[in-house]
Amino acid sequence: MAANRLYRKMSGGVTAPMGFKASGVRAGIKHSRPDLALIFSEMPARTTAIYTQNVVKGEHIAVCRKHLADNKCQAVVVNSGCANACVGPQGAKDAITMTKLAGRAMGIPHEDVLVCSTGTIGIRLPMAKIRAGVAAAAKTLEAGGGRAAAKAIMTTDTYHKEYALELNLGGRKVRIGGMAKGSGMIEPNMATMLAFITTDANVSASALSMCLKQAAEQSFNRVSVDGDQSCNDTVILMANGAAGTPLLTSRHSDWKKFSEAVQKVCHELAVMLIKDGEGATKFVKVSVHNARSNDEARAAARAIANSLLVKTSWFGGDPNWGRIIDAAGYSGAFFDSRKTDITFNGVAAVRNGQRSRGVSLKTLEKIYRKKEIAIDVNLKAGKGSHFVFTCDCSFDYVRINSEYMT
Repeated sequence: MAANRLYRKMSGGVTAPMGFKASGVRAGIKHSRPDLALIFSEMPARTTAIYTQNVVKGEHIAVCRKHLADNKCQAVVVNSGCANACVGPQGAKDAITMTKLAGRAMGIPHEDVLVCSTGTIGIRLPMAKIRAGVAAAAKTLEAGGGRAAAKAIMTTDTYHKEYALELNLGGRKVRIGGMAKGSGMIEPNMATMLAFITTDANVSASALSMCLKQAAEQSFNRVSVDGDQSCNDTVILMANGAAGTPLLTSRHSDWKKFSEAVQKVCHELAVMLIKDGEGATKFVKVSVHNARSNDEARAAARAIANSLLVKTSWFGGDPNWGRIIDAAGYSGAFFDSRKTDITFNGVAAVRNGQRSRGVSLKTLEKIYRKKEIAIDVNLKAGKGSHFVFTCDCSFDYVRINSEYMT
C-alpha cells in the first residue's frame, strides 16, 4: 500500500474526480429514505466491473455485462430497497427499462448506462416510482452530488460510505473517489456489496480491469459480516480521462502508484462496511500465517471469521481461543494443533496449542473489550497467509434480520 504522503484525502466521494456528477433522490421505493442514485460522467468512461459468484443473480448483472462488452459507459443508475432478483422475466425487462429511462433523461445511448439494484429479493421493482425517480435524479445531477448518491444506495447501513483521494501522476493531479453500501449479507467471494469507484485518470481497458481485480482481492474480498453472499453484489470502476494524463497501462512508470491509490480507496470502503456491519460492536482482523498454502490460510481465516461461536464470543468479551483453533481445524487446512500459536492484539493467548503461560485471563478479557481486535493464528505448516476483516455477532444482528421483510 502506498504511503499516505503520496496522496491527499479529500471530500466528494464519486464526484471528487473531474467530469463526474451524481445525485440521490427519494423515489418512494422505501418509505422514508432516499433510494435512487445516479452517477454521470460528462464524457464516456472506460469501465470495468466484477460481480457476485452466487449462481442466483440480480437481473442487473446480465445487463451490465452486455453493456460493458465495449468496456465503456457514461452513467450508472442504482436503486435500493428492491433487489430485482427472482421475480421472473419481467425483472430483466425492468432492468433494461431503467437504463433506457436514464439514457433518455441524460441524452446518451442507453447502452452506455449501467444499472444496479439492492434490497429485498423476490419483490418487483415499482416502475412508476422508478420512472419518476430517474427523471428527478437526472434533473438534480451536480458536481457536489457524491454524498447524496452515497446516501441513496443505503439499505440497512447506518451511515453513508464514501472516500476520495488526490495524487500526482506525471505532473498532473488525479483524483479517485468511491462510495459503497453494505451492512449485512457480506461475505468475501467477489463481490460483497455494491461499490462504485471513479477516477479522472486515462487508463487502458485491460489495465483498468486488472487494477480492479487486484484491488478487490485486497479489500472487498477480505470482508465478512455473516458469511452470506448476496446475489446482487457488484463493483464498478469508471475512468473518464478528464485529468488529461497520458494513457496509463500496466507498464507505465506511474502504474504502481495509481493502482495502489485505487486499492487504498477500496480498502477504506471495505473497512467502513465491516465497521457498519449489522449490529456490529467490534471490528476484527483475522490473520492466518504459515499455512501450507494461501488457499488453506484463506479457508482457515474464513472459518474463524464466520464461526457464530467465535463471533458471539467477541461480542460477549469472552476470550475463548478454543473456538478459534477449533474453527481452523474444521476449515480444511492441514496443521498440527500442538504447534499452533494464537495472539490477541499481539498478546500470546496460545503457545504450541496450549494456553499461554504468564498471560492471565483478565488480560485477554481486557483485549476482548476493545472495539478493535487483531487475531493472529500461526499454523506453522508452511508459508501461506491470508486475512479477513470481520465483526462480532450481537443481539441486534438477530433483531435486524428477523424482521427484514416485515
